[in-house]
Amino acid sequence: MATDVEATIQYAVQVRITPRPGILDPEGETIGRALGSLGYDGVADVRAGRLITFRLEAESADAARSAAAEMCERLIANPIIEDYTIQIGEDV
Repeated sequence: MATDVEATIQYAVQVRITPRPGILDPEGETIGRALGSLGYDGVADVRAGRLITFRLEAESADAARSAAAEMCERLIANPIIEDYTIQIGEDV
């Protein structure tokens, strides 16, 4: 018996959010200065961001990526001042 319902898969989603180039990043600057004062020479251009992880049920990895991108544009990231990258993996 054939069904019209497509199987969905549980995907693990990671969204990394960072300030866009040219946007001030006081947290990153503070971390960079603190690392230098702790003797870690050569550290430069520190950018602080966020990592958001969640599981998402979707028909395919492409569908999961598309849904995650829409979530980023609408809520998770501020696309005016932040960039984001999405990683999708099959959750076992």
